[in-house]
Amino acid sequence: MGIVTILWEKWREFIRDFSRITLAAMVAPLMYLIVFGWGIRNTMNGQPYLYFLIPGVVSLTTMNGSFNAIAQNLNVQRLYEKAFDQVIISPTPLWQFVAGQILAGALRGLYAGGIILFLILPVGTGLKFNAVSILILFLNGAVFSSVGIVVSFLAKNHADVPRFSNYIIMPMAYLCNTFFSTEQIPHGARELIAILPLSQTSRMVRSISVGEPARLYGILVLLAYLTVFTAIGLYFVYKKKNL
Repeated sequence: MGIVTILWEKWREFIRDFSRITLAAMVAPLMYLIVFGWGIRNTMNGQPYLYFLIPGVVSLTTMNGSFNAIAQNLNVQRLYEKAFDQVIISPTPLWQFVAGQILAGALRGLYAGGIILFLILPVGTGLKFNAVSILILFLNGAVFSSVGIVVSFLAKNHADVPRFSNYIIMPMAYLCNTFFSTEQIPHGARELIAILPLSQTSRMVRSISVGEPARLYGILVLLAYLTVFTAIGLYFVYKKKNL
């Protein structure tokens, strides 16, 4: 019931801010598609660059949507609204609180990615997004929701979350197999970037979209990241660190 309560809270928040959330999810990805996809008009691997770009943009959109939905809200609740005091004294098990936040953030990211897929339907690219793609995008959102929980506890003030986003999230958005292949990055940095969750997500979703066999071991990588960051988030919650 605790997980359902958190999901209901996030659902009411989503309904209340529907237009703002939807517009925020659309603007940046559309700019990427227009500027890089239609503006540059080049090719990659013998196909229009737009076909390479779309899976990457959808992947990074789920990352941004999930991270921002959790990190910003939890940070405000913890530092300014002091809402965590009510969570701690409530009968809701703390692990259910964390699980609910992760699920809600993953669904928010999936919604943001779905908007982009809907908007590109008239283009008629022929790219395929199936149930496995949705699962991968959901896991990607869950990973960055758990990252958002950790960041919200580490933040000392409201500016720390945007600062983390600028230093970590934004570089991943550009480097992790989204706008260009990690194969073009020098050795050393290439291998490091390739194991990041967004790189794994973009690679798998892109392979599925063009009908190529997807190396689904990346799902295990995403599950490993999710396990690690969820464990760290649970540690902060149960130890009540920085509350």
